[in-house]
Amino acid sequence: MFLACEVVASICLTAVPPATGRPATLPVSVQAPRLAQSGTSGSSNAPQSGPVSGYMDFHFSKPTDGPGVIDFHRFVLLFSHRFSDRLRFVGELELEHAVVEGLEPGGELELEQAYVDFLIRPEINFRAGMILAPVGIINERHEPPVFHGVERPFVDTVIIPTTWFDAGAGVHGSLGRGFRYRLYAMAPLDATELRAEEGLRGAAQHGSEAQVRNVGWTGRLEYVGVRGLQTGVSFWRGNTGFNTPNFDTSVGLFELDARFSRGRFEARGQHAHVFIGGAGELNDAVGRTTGVNPNIADQLRGSYVEAAYRVLPARFPHDAAVFVRYEDFDTQFRMPAGFVKLPQFDRDAWVVGATYWVDPDVAIKFDYSHVRSKSTVVPAPRSINVGLGWWF
Repeated sequence: MFLACEVVASICLTAVPPATGRPATLPVSVQAPRLAQSGTSGSSNAPQSGPVSGYMDFHFSKPTDGPGVIDFHRFVLLFSHRFSDRLRFVGELELEHAVVEGLEPGGELELEQAYVDFLIRPEINFRAGMILAPVGIINERHEPPVFHGVERPFVDTVIIPTTWFDAGAGVHGSLGRGFRYRLYAMAPLDATELRAEEGLRGAAQHGSEAQVRNVGWTGRLEYVGVRGLQTGVSFWRGNTGFNTPNFDTSVGLFELDARFSRGRFEARGQHAHVFIGGAGELNDAVGRTTGVNPNIADQLRGSYVEAAYRVLPARFPHDAAVFVRYEDFDTQFRMPAGFVKLPQFDRDAWVVGATYWVDPDVAIKFDYSHVRSKSTVVPAPRSINVGLGWWF
């Protein structure tokens, strides 16, 4: 598993390219075609040159109650440089929605990763810079060919705010017998950016003059000692109230996940639970400042299960899979005293579709998404989505 990075330091712990410029290899549950069948990790054998790699995806989405939209969602360039066998740099620059227009509504240009790895030994290595929070399945490994569905899962959007990155430093390594870990101190979330509908999304400071009165702590432990099975548990914990000095707020997150593949069958599942301390005081403070009650919850939670089956015979040069995913996510699972839960934020979703790999690094995707809520007033959004994603 993660062969490319093992060549560098016998470990690979995030979705970043090694010094050769290739993207990191695919996870067990959604590997490149045919490689998943054999259990071998890796991408295509196409010739590569230079220390630059990247990924891109664009989508067409047609909601049942509105016009279709075409969006070049992401264009990402990843850069790497190896100073020596024990010292390397990795950077990632991302343009979202094609256009950045100053103060006008438009795309975003983000420095998503920029860190230096100090590779000492398999058991312990140091990392510092702009890093990805090691939370969940998708956040560290979110290139389009490695997951099913045109968009990322809803749980990995509103419960775990993928892509979640910030300034930080920490350690990572392999403990032997199939165990790997990451443990980082990172800039905390900003409590005033929490939202009722999208939870933690938007609360990360992204290394932009980040306030660190209290750092956040995050970590992940994985087990990959059983062929075809990968399990993980991760957490985040930190005080978030540097913009609310009169009281303390905090965010705690616990997550567990598993991925499994055997033959042509693949499955994955994930559960995440968020605890927000001081949510009632935060709602009062933000309401007095802005005139709008943000109605932030004490607890958020979300889960999903997904199953996929590869449908083309092994003799075919390409590969294809059909999949179904069920998600249940609630950004107002528990409310502080005196605040009312809004039923439109207690949601579930069915997503069914297919992925066709023209090349191990190029995926054409189709899905039908039906999101429902407990509200009897807010309509349930449904959409047909088509996407093209690739990495190099």
